[in-house]
Amino acid sequence: MSDATVQQVQDEAVVHHSLLRRMGGGLRTFVRRSPMSAFWGVIAALIIVMAIIAPVLAPYPPLKSDFRAMTKAPTERHWFGTDQIGRDTLSRVIYGSRASLTVAVSAVVLGTTLGAFWGLASGYFGGRFDLVSQRIMEFLQSFPDLILAMAIAMALGAGFGTVIVAIAITRIPFGGRVIRSVVLSLKERAFVEAARGLGASHTRMMLRHILPQCIAPYLVLATTHLGVAIIIEASLGFLGVGIPPPQPTWGNMLADSLNAGLIPPWWLVLFPGGAITLTVLAFNLLGDGIRDALDPRLRGTA
Repeated sequence: MSDATVQQVQDEAVVHHSLLRRMGGGLRTFVRRSPMSAFWGVIAALIIVMAIIAPVLAPYPPLKSDFRAMTKAPTERHWFGTDQIGRDTLSRVIYGSRASLTVAVSAVVLGTTLGAFWGLASGYFGGRFDLVSQRIMEFLQSFPDLILAMAIAMALGAGFGTVIVAIAITRIPFGGRVIRSVVLSLKERAFVEAARGLGASHTRMMLRHILPQCIAPYLVLATTHLGVAIIIEASLGFLGVGIPPPQPTWGNMLADSLNAGLIPPWWLVLFPGGAITLTVLAFNLLGDGIRDALDPRLRGTA
């Protein structure tokens, strides 16, 4: 190995070590300033890990029926009880986290990213394009999120991809309007004027000089909207226009509990509902902590 190659490897190792130190320092600062948000961040991370390793954690296959233990309360064999056809509720809650989180994360990333680029172009170019864009976003925001997502899902048909698209469309105007407001304040800054004076193209100014400044609000939007997306997905599943059975989701598990009688067994309602509540709370409080950490005006406050 030549001296130049050795030097290059050493330089890369130094850069990686410096990056890890900065990330570790930032994480320690976040934990020190927002211990409650850090705690809920750990809960959110554990929920994500649970979804990833669901086959390892689940004691039974989610679709396996035990006809000798139908609609049974929690026991040592079935910790969360069973449903009306003998499926283990704990296994279905664990596997349900996969579908619910996959839909929520995909919809938020897709919708917020499209909205962010739309808001970037709208705020930068302004004029008639901005005027038309804002009217379209106001039209989308005039509908309640659940009603709009339900209408889109019913029009496109039930399915995994359909639910993602339906929820993503409801996230577009929020990302667009927030990023547009950031761009409107940034495009008049001195560094943008300097780039314009040096002859930088519109694409270069948007992607190189303005877009990196929008990453912080984008991360806050994406984190806080995860909770909303989970609630919308669960609501669509409960109403029967989400991911169709037999694939378990927290929403259609709550809908299935209604088939067990006029008054559903408490365990069929408590555990899926508790999973939704815990997950939404974790992501919302984590998003609040990230917002406080990334907003210079809120640093140092309780």
